[in-house]
Amino acid sequence: MLLLNATIVVLAGDGIGPEVTAEGRKILLSVSRKFGHSFTFDEQLMGGRAIDERDTSLPDETVAACKKADAVLLGAVGGPQWDNPNAKDRPERGLLGIRKALNLFANLRPVKLHPQLIGASTLKEEVLQGVDMLVIRELTGGIYFGARQEAGDAGFDAYDTMYYSRPEIERVVRLAADAARRRNKKLVSVDKANVLASSRLWRRVATDVLADYPDLTVEHVLVDAMAMHLIRRPASFDVIVAENLFGDILTDEAAMLAGSMGMLPSASLGDLMNQHNLPLGLYEPIHGSAPDIAGQSIANPLAAILSTVLLLRHSLGLEKEAAAIEAAVDAVLSEGVRTRDIADTGAEVVGTAVMGDLVAEKLANN
Repeated sequence: MLLLNATIVVLAGDGIGPEVTAEGRKILLSVSRKFGHSFTFDEQLMGGRAIDERDTSLPDETVAACKKADAVLLGAVGGPQWDNPNAKDRPERGLLGIRKALNLFANLRPVKLHPQLIGASTLKEEVLQGVDMLVIRELTGGIYFGARQEAGDAGFDAYDTMYYSRPEIERVVRLAADAARRRNKKLVSVDKANVLASSRLWRRVATDVLADYPDLTVEHVLVDAMAMHLIRRPASFDVIVAENLFGDILTDEAAMLAGSMGMLPSASLGDLMNQHNLPLGLYEPIHGSAPDIAGQSIANPLAAILSTVLLLRHSLGLEKEAAAIEAAVDAVLSEGVRTRDIADTGAEVVGTAVMGDLVAEKLANN
């Protein structure tokens, strides 16, 4: 067995972020003990807490630590105390900043329905059967990063610019096509080419790139139609790639297929490599900071725990260890244990730390 030494930066963030990242860290420590690896954790500030303590949502030392790490585990950022739209800095600015600083241009969000949780979704069971997709969201371009103008206190107009260049589109579509080749060889590219100039460029570039992948079944689907199809026939999709704004919205919609945002992890990857010559990635649950339940130990940590699966798989190359965590999560769910957000009739409802303990126990003993 090739033993691994790795440094993982932890950006716990705000709200329930510290609670769920603590459970992710717990599982990684359990992995290190079981398989003999050595993981060093480096806690850094980002988001609202960083604003309070460092007067910036993204301190320079945080960026430097992340660039030197092998992977980054993130909780969530934001909360009502930092919601002033006129503030000089906001927690979300730190999130956009770290993505840009690490050149994390692709956000991978696997959506796989655990059979034990089919009753947690609001959709009919027959619609959900077989759902197993990967949504890839372009992460450093589009309307979130384009030129903008604020209305100001007395203003009556404002704008945001959805800007894309050919290289930005090429790299994320190629990454999605490569992922589709490793899965079921089906790819959907999402745009709004009937209205938006940036989407017409997206479709043209995507078509050019995908000509290099004749083995894939490819569809180009308008974003509004895609929103409908995700609810009507979600099991028909394999890999979906979309620009930043569309991907943001569609992945939150897709989260409901799994019954709760508390179940879905994500990986943000770019072209920076770590010491193991693997992508330096940022791994996070797709849910927000949920300030209404922060500090109550009722948040679902499984999305954060499953984010460590992606961390091990993509940034450390530890497939066996990643699969062991997935098996442990499935084993706990099979025993009827749930957090409040996914609880059904007759379930044993547990808190955040207890759920983490149970997964760690299954991991250690299996």
